[in-house]
Amino acid sequence: MSGFLEHFREHGYARLGVTVDEPTLAALRARADDVMLGRVAYPGLFFQIDTETGRYDELTYGKGYQGPSRNYRKIEKLEADPLFCALLESPAIERVVRALIDGDVVIYRALLMSKAARGGTHLPWHQDGGRFWGLDRDPFVQVWTALDDAPIDAGCVEVLPGSHRAGLATPLGGVVPADLVARRDPERDAVPLPAKAGESILIHNHAWHRSGVNRTGRPRRAFTACYMTAETRCLRTKKAPRAFFPVFREGQGTRR
Repeated sequence: MSGFLEHFREHGYARLGVTVDEPTLAALRARADDVMLGRVAYPGLFFQIDTETGRYDELTYGKGYQGPSRNYRKIEKLEADPLFCALLESPAIERVVRALIDGDVVIYRALLMSKAARGGTHLPWHQDGGRFWGLDRDPFVQVWTALDDAPIDAGCVEVLPGSHRAGLATPLGGVVPADLVARRDPERDAVPLPAKAGESILIHNHAWHRSGVNRTGRPRRAFTACYMTAETRCLRTKKAPRAFFPVFREGQGTRR
């Protein structure tokens, strides 16, 4: 384990290998279809549908579920589903997370990121943290797991190695402004991370990462979960502060 943890700390990402077997993947893909098509529903799920053009700046917000469609790019709060909850609490993932986070662990979010067979949306360089997330500290551990093969042509994740060491590009976080991207010129050093179905990748929240559109004619779905210490507090004031979902409840507090 020490090898990929060192790689993660140095480069901001690390391949974990295959962590999910094919029968489990088949069940997860079927459940993803069921949720998208409205055959399975849970209170409070967050939905965002893809754009028609693939342009990130044309995404719409706050519309929720818009009827049966395989074109949802993001479905959040999937810890409510027992199949996806079992994946985010799997022993293989727990070993990795506990090597990085002491004590009790919660998740900030657990979501399906999907690029439909028709193309999906280009996701620009971004970081997952900052004031936009509304926390008293930034998480730094997220695990991305491919549910389908994710070759380069399917819009695989790309990272900018070592970018996490400089911290947030802006206090707000999220999408890196165009002028800072131009100044950094990440195209020279960007590393694509094509993945086979069932493979997991550890990504630092502050690492610059992005993904392109899907040109394969087949869906490209992935499940990603962001883990953090249970000491993290929500700072929002317009609504009641968020309570975060606890994971690895058996044997909490034992670092491995």
